[in-house]
Amino acid sequence: MKLLAGGFICAALALAQTGETRADWPHYGGQQSAWRYSALDQINRSNVSKLSAAWAFQTGKIDGGLQSTPIVVDGVMYLAAAWNRVFALDAVTGAPLWHYFYQNPREIGILYSPWNRGVAVDGGRVFMGTLDNHVVALDQKTGRELWNVTVENMQQCGCNITGAPLVVKDKVIVGVTGGDSAHRGYLTAFDAKTGRKVWRFWTIPGPGEKGHDTWLGDSWKAGGGSTWMTGSYDPELNLVYWGVGNAAADFYGEARKGSNLYTDSIIALDPETGTLKWYYQEIPHDVWDFDGAYECVLFDAPVKGTMRKLLLNVNKGGYAFVVDRTNGEFISAWPVAENITWIKGVNEKGELVGRNEPPVGKPTIICPSIGGGRQWNHGAYSPRTGWFYTTGIEWCQEVTVQKEEPKEGRNFFGGVFQLRPAQKGPSGGHMDAYDPVTGKKFWSYPSKYPLLASAVATAGDLIFTGDPEGNFFALDAKTGAKLWNFQTGSGNRGSPITYSVKGRQYVAVPSGWGSALAGLLPQLWPETEDFPPGSTLYVFALPEGTP
Repeated sequence: MKLLAGGFICAALALAQTGETRADWPHYGGQQSAWRYSALDQINRSNVSKLSAAWAFQTGKIDGGLQSTPIVVDGVMYLAAAWNRVFALDAVTGAPLWHYFYQNPREIGILYSPWNRGVAVDGGRVFMGTLDNHVVALDQKTGRELWNVTVENMQQCGCNITGAPLVVKDKVIVGVTGGDSAHRGYLTAFDAKTGRKVWRFWTIPGPGEKGHDTWLGDSWKAGGGSTWMTGSYDPELNLVYWGVGNAAADFYGEARKGSNLYTDSIIALDPETGTLKWYYQEIPHDVWDFDGAYECVLFDAPVKGTMRKLLLNVNKGGYAFVVDRTNGEFISAWPVAENITWIKGVNEKGELVGRNEPPVGKPTIICPSIGGGRQWNHGAYSPRTGWFYTTGIEWCQEVTVQKEEPKEGRNFFGGVFQLRPAQKGPSGGHMDAYDPVTGKKFWSYPSKYPLLASAVATAGDLIFTGDPEGNFFALDAKTGAKLWNFQTGSGNRGSPITYSVKGRQYVAVPSGWGSALAGLLPQLWPETEDFPPGSTLYVFALPEGTP
């Protein structure tokens, strides 16, 4: 064992793991283990101050900003943008190679969200979920549409696909939005070559299925359970992991008494059949809209002296949950935010302690707000430090729960809310470095506003991320010190990556302020209403010859 600053990590084990990227950025989370970590170190702490813009690309549509994760394979970048548009770019120069514009219907679902968070690339194909709940496959070289399938009727379910697909072997797996609508969530797998549906896993069990008794009456039919972000895959265990969103109605839970499986859960599925292998429910009977739908980070680390295969998931309630990814056994839980009043804590068994459920009809202050103790923007795990880097948000809300009857495919919040300032310390955000098992915090980088961009960690001991004011910056992975900054002209809401072509390392970041959450920020920070929109990809590199 070698002792590092954040804990123990076995060098041989780190080499055996496949979480790091190198020349390419082939998957949404970097690799299918969702580390968002690159083994590239040409850009490092000693020279990052010399980083400069190499090229930029404007997508032409600023609606909803630019929230995607670029994919880079063999020197070509694949970038998804708002309104289901995909661009293939030369990753060295930014020159367009092809583009694909999907023909959207006039209405794209109840939330009218035009953004797209990414594509998947595999087997000569580019896969994208659409705003009208289709999946399309494109020829990787030309952008020609190869197949187009309907997942579910958009008008009926009030849902769409905004997350990146996950390709596992010969299947492309996609989630769905709709956690805030009267809808029953699911995951669907399609044959990557033909588009034929292979399986569907319903995140809310139907009659006769295990877990159906956790729903009162017919509440399961409109119970939420969306799968709106992207899952992970462990090839050794041959398991797909996905985070499941909140139960619906979001705040009114009287009509759905019970634990409401498999909402707010981590689920592990057989990728061949979609069969559930295990689950872990983080928030039974969620009445706060605190999704568990965020990334599932797969890593190995010692627990009480024994190396374990672990999974880390941060939920919107502001807690990181760590479980054994072989069987779902609870390991630990720890907070990423200071302002948490919906519970008093999580005990050694993983049970929520001191639930603070807002009563019907009475305005109640709950922390964090509906925006979460962290948003969907992904954290990063570095095997060099053994630390997990993630944001936290300090804010609260006043929520008034209201009885509401479901109407298929329509909004189903069961209450109204208004943002309120943090009760402890200033409202705003922070980027932090944690021991991923114990939650011990090593450093914290404060921000006036919530940090709503993903992070990427590198072997150069750097953490790249951005803020709503348009600053894209690099932090020292070991100390949190700010080492470099670039003003992109619009807020950062997407996911930066790093890659190399012909031995030169690049860092790319989507810049473009937008999203439903951005629309809420003026309630606490009125000036954010004037933050400029945009949709530009910036790519940076060191000047040629930089040591």
